[in-house]
Amino acid sequence: MNIQHITLENLTTTNINVRKTGAKDVDALVQSIRTIGLLQPLLVRPAGEVFEVVAGQRRYHALCQIAEDTEIDPVPCVVMSADDDVTAIEASLTENMARAPMDEVDEYKAFATLVAQGKSVDDIAYSFGLTERMVQQRLALGNLLSPILTAYRKDEIQPATLRLLTMATKKQQKAWLDLFRNEEDHAPQGYRLKQWLFGGTDISTVNALFDLEAYAGNIVSDLFGGDSYFDDPEAFWALQNVAIAEVKATYLDAGWDEVILLDVGEYFPSYEYVDTPKENGGKVYVHIAHNGEVTFYEGQLSRKEIKARERAKAGETAQTTVRPEITKAMGNYLELHRHAAVRNDLLSHPNVALRLITAHMIAGSDLWDVKADPQKAAKSEITDSLATNTAQQAFDVEQHTIAELLGLDGALMRKHNDYNARPAIAEVLTKLMTLEDTEVMRVLTCLMADSLAVGTGVVEMLAQSFGTDMQAAWSIDDAFFDLMRDKEALNGMVAEIAGDSAAREHVTATAKTQKAIIKACLDGTRIAKVENWTPRYMAVPQQGYTERSGFEEVAEAAEAEVAIAAE
Repeated sequence: MNIQHITLENLTTTNINVRKTGAKDVDALVQSIRTIGLLQPLLVRPAGEVFEVVAGQRRYHALCQIAEDTEIDPVPCVVMSADDDVTAIEASLTENMARAPMDEVDEYKAFATLVAQGKSVDDIAYSFGLTERMVQQRLALGNLLSPILTAYRKDEIQPATLRLLTMATKKQQKAWLDLFRNEEDHAPQGYRLKQWLFGGTDISTVNALFDLEAYAGNIVSDLFGGDSYFDDPEAFWALQNVAIAEVKATYLDAGWDEVILLDVGEYFPSYEYVDTPKENGGKVYVHIAHNGEVTFYEGQLSRKEIKARERAKAGETAQTTVRPEITKAMGNYLELHRHAAVRNDLLSHPNVALRLITAHMIAGSDLWDVKADPQKAAKSEITDSLATNTAQQAFDVEQHTIAELLGLDGALMRKHNDYNARPAIAEVLTKLMTLEDTEVMRVLTCLMADSLAVGTGVVEMLAQSFGTDMQAAWSIDDAFFDLMRDKEALNGMVAEIAGDSAAREHVTATAKTQKAIIKACLDGTRIAKVENWTPRYMAVPQQGYTERSGFEEVAEAAEAEVAIAAE
């Protein structure tokens, strides 16, 4: 036989191989080869222009899977004679029968060695294609006393019993071993072992951290007085918890950064921690067994924390995950109950509600999206015209004054599509609470006016209700004439300001000519029939000059709403 490196394309399977699983169940092997490479060459023999895989069929199929997305180097192979079928079958059978799975203790020792070399649980799981839980289960065997491991390897202990013993304290393991070695006693196993470890109420007095004189119940002893127990577990735990809290305070006073109390019965995975002095950030973990026994693991730091520190020193951003104090469900529970109570109280404080409404309009929230009307102009000429509106100018001054009153920079409310940062609700509410109700109403009124939508029936309804004087705010300008195109409407305007005769005389005239007549009446070069003329478009209620205007329907609807409001 000799060793050659053969390309994957020149390898094929053979029916001589005793393993018939084909490409099944090779995912773990694929992961292992990707991570650490092929550790054992394939056994092959020539078959024409290719080589048949006599032993190593699973490795071959794993390599084929890897080759689907990664270029594979030539594979190391041991090449045997082409015509020796007996030897080929014997080699295949020997390899597959010899590949007995490692027992749990062997795996534990192998994994523990890797942990000692700095490998984490997830590193080991990834390298061998295992789950993290499986690796953790094997490493948990490190908590067992050596005699228990020896008994297991001799098949004196079943796997289920071994796994339960990993959750026992060292003292419990020694007690169990004494029972196991004693021919007259029977060590509990299986379900009974679980009851022995976690069930019952027999709490030995040797586990108490407090002075026994503080215990008000009875202490029960056996006939020979060798062991004694507390008869009231609840009373024991009340005193034990106080003692644990005192020890925790002592550790903190001694300079330890953190003392972490594990839940009763919670397993402490020591393999995931490294001995670290308190000067370097080591912590104290307190393991509390169901039987009341307390173990203090001093100077422990998790491997994850150590790695995070190393990354931080290297200038990397550490991604640390801190377990929250409460769950999301609990947070939701607290939020809903607090909301219900506060909301009900708010009904009795209308003055606060007034200010809260105002703050929400300014700052916004997930449930409020009040914005100023953008007053979007179709043309720049309209924007310029609006700037000359005296009502617009007066409103801008009021806005600026109120923004200063609240200590805000810029506009009082943001416009549509304005994503600039807004002040916090609490910040605005704090300022509003210092103002009188009349001042708050002034702010709220300005906000409502700023968010009044342009082009809606509400505007017309309010104009009629208020009796708004449009002449005081607006005067006719060039932009109005530039945008006015309807000859029939212009002729109606001519009739109003210049008279019916002028309108009839120019009924077919161009829009330009009719606009000139109106302008002449306004500037005094032609005698106007009406003083202080205002187009019907700016009248209250709003009107048009033709049946096509649509203003009549709007005005009628507004009048109906005003009547309803008055009632």
